[in-house]
Amino acid sequence: MAGLQLLDPFEGFDEAFKSMWRPVRFELAAPAPSIKLEVSESDAEFHVKAQIPGVRKEDIRVKIDGDVVSISAETKQQKEEKKGKVVKSEFQYGSAQRSFSLGTDVDSAKSKARYENGILELTLPKKPDGQATTLAIQ
Repeated sequence: MAGLQLLDPFEGFDEAFKSMWRPVRFELAAPAPSIKLEVSESDAEFHVKAQIPGVRKEDIRVKIDGDVVSISAETKQQKEEKKGKVVKSEFQYGSAQRSFSLGTDVDSAKSKARYENGILELTLPKKPDGQATTLAIQ
């Protein structure tokens, strides 16, 4: 009988209960870019400011088709983490698109686009009969 031991069914319960309340760290993926617009009009042209933060200008497309303007953007991010022999690599892709009608056709040949510090600025002269065009961003 010397080999018998009493078992406590609650042994280790305190540690298990305490571990439930330890802080947990979650890493959320960065959201896809969103495109926020500000459109103004003068007698001769439209001015568009679009906020597209965190996107390279090479990843932005502007298409003009008559009075419809479409802006699209893509993000591509790669994150690599090395700890000893373990390598962790994450890829993240996202895209956003906005299309809007101006009510008057745009002269796409004279239109201009500029992207700086997360702001895309479009100058879109008015024209009676426009054709679909893709703008080069400077």
